[in-house]
Amino acid sequence: MKRFIIIIVLPLVFTLVSCGGSTSKPTSEISQPTTLESGTTSDNITTQSKADDDFMNKTLFLKIGNTEVNVNWLDNDSVSALKNLAKDGLTIKMHMYGGFEQVGSLGSAITSADKKITTSPGDIVLYSSDQIVIFYDSNTWAYTKLGHINLSKNELADLLGNGDVTITISLK
Repeated sequence: MKRFIIIIVLPLVFTLVSCGGSTSKPTSEISQPTTLESGTTSDNITTQSKADDDFMNKTLFLKIGNTEVNVNWLDNDSVSALKNLAKDGLTIKMHMYGGFEQVGSLGSAITSADKKITTSPGDIVLYSSDQIVIFYDSNTWAYTKLGHINLSKNELADLLGNGDVTITISLK
């Protein structure tokens, strides 16, 4: 009986195992978007990557009151985070401080890399990760530099040195 099982049943088992269904996918399935664990598809990721590229290629613009000013923005993580905050427009009420700067809250903290610097009139910096500061004179402190307004010290003092202002940061 043992011999019968080995001679008849064992080859039968091997035959059945080797005749099992193919594990390869049809070509039409392979070309379909892949669904990832998060429920998104590879096509959605490609579309999102293009949208992210388009978003990051937009330029930040700054208005002080009703005056649009020319800013040379730096290319750093803090400016990228500021872009994200400004995607729907960002209006910040600024307050005079120390007779040399305007300070306003971003409403949330963003990436920062503070280091001790001496600012110049026109510098735009991030302070304590959640405040934007625009200088119309100079100061030395630990900040993350964001950019520089291309105006003279007198032009900056006229825009920033006569009381609190509102700034608007937007993308175009």
